[in-house]
Amino acid sequence: MNDSLLDRLRTAVGGSQVLTEGDLSAYELDWRRRWRGKSLAVVRPCSTDEVAQVVRACAAARVSIVAQGGNTGLVGGGVPDDSGRQVLLSLARMNRVRAIDTANATITLEAGCVLKTVQEAAAQHGALFPLSLAAEGSCTIGGNLATNAGGTQVLRFGNARELCLGLEVVTAQGEVWNGLTGLRKDNTGYDLRDLMIGSEGTLGIITAATMKLHPLPAAQLTAFAACADLAACVALLELARRRLGAALTGFEVMGAAALELVAKHFPQLPRPLPDAAWTVLLECADAHSEAQAREGVEGLLQAALEQGHVGDAVLAESVAQARALWHVRESIPLAQSLEGPNIKHDIALPVSAIPAFVQRTDAALQAAFPGSRVVNFGHLGDGNLHYNLQAAPGLQAQAFLDQHEGAVNRIVYDAVAACDGSISAEHGIGALKRDELHERKSPVALAMMKAIKQALDPLGTLNPGRVL
Repeated sequence: MNDSLLDRLRTAVGGSQVLTEGDLSAYELDWRRRWRGKSLAVVRPCSTDEVAQVVRACAAARVSIVAQGGNTGLVGGGVPDDSGRQVLLSLARMNRVRAIDTANATITLEAGCVLKTVQEAAAQHGALFPLSLAAEGSCTIGGNLATNAGGTQVLRFGNARELCLGLEVVTAQGEVWNGLTGLRKDNTGYDLRDLMIGSEGTLGIITAATMKLHPLPAAQLTAFAACADLAACVALLELARRRLGAALTGFEVMGAAALELVAKHFPQLPRPLPDAAWTVLLECADAHSEAQAREGVEGLLQAALEQGHVGDAVLAESVAQARALWHVRESIPLAQSLEGPNIKHDIALPVSAIPAFVQRTDAALQAAFPGSRVVNFGHLGDGNLHYNLQAAPGLQAQAFLDQHEGAVNRIVYDAVAACDGSISAEHGIGALKRDELHERKSPVALAMMKAIKQALDPLGTLNPGRVL
């Protein structure tokens, strides 16, 4: 049976694009190095028709498929299990920009396009594609949509879902749904696009998308501000919204422990402000002029200093300085990785609830695990925290994770539930949070989700064991 399937796969995509031997860790090992699988084959199609042929062949053989983009996921949703019986479908070769319509402000592209490439293609046509992530040099649009990625500009432009107008999807039966519309308004039945976005490859395989473009800003300004506590950060956010309005495109928060790790592992990076309990990185984009943007941000920081929300602040004076400030923020996950395995949480909360949540949960974790380090950072502007726990200095990081992850998760997720928050803001569910979702999602919601899965993938061949 396996030989017959492999022959069909080679016929579909070419023998050189069906990988069964050699080092396949680039596909079978996840970015966090927590999940290592073994695939029957890694298959690399270059067109939607080839994807459809692969899916039909696998469906006929009752072999499951795990679709993969840039393999930058954090919840174990894009690598095969260790059975050696799953096909890993890499969309990396499907990386073409099919069309850019500047009048309609859209870009149509294939799922394997790297996010950074999409940003650059848009800029070449005088437009902005605002989805921005730390992994943008390697993550792909298909993966971004499959997990409904967020990033640093959700405050102004929304998640991947809000940026997507249409999709092309290969179904579990190997049929192609062409929904690549560029329409802003289309109320013709159920929204299949939104159903596929965030489904993590369990309902269909996204092969292409039509995404929104925005005008390039005339100026972009970036600032660091030091705050004494999270309540001051929230007050600064409220003030920034009032004074800057839609020009406020980013509002990131970084705890002291997060920046200490960056300083430890990347000492060459700038430290523009003295150490503070919390540091805010905010960005303002103005459609008219740099002078207008600078006046707005300087006025904001001056008012924040006068009102006591900020103890110190610095405004980038050049593009290079702005990039350096963002590089500090984007280096936090890498610094954590170098420090050792850690217990990650990608949570969403009402912004107003965040200061009290952090105070209570920090205290609960410290009481249960003395000396452990809460590495807290994220997108305060949209209520998304990456609330991670690192082992105490001197302890073996992997052993700490293995022994205490369940107990840590209970403390954090119980506190999230008490605030009517979410256990997954932008990373997805994957394998990591599947059981947690089952415990915490309402039975009615789970039943609806299972009914949709059964209807669209009755054989259960698309990314089984993930989400549900």
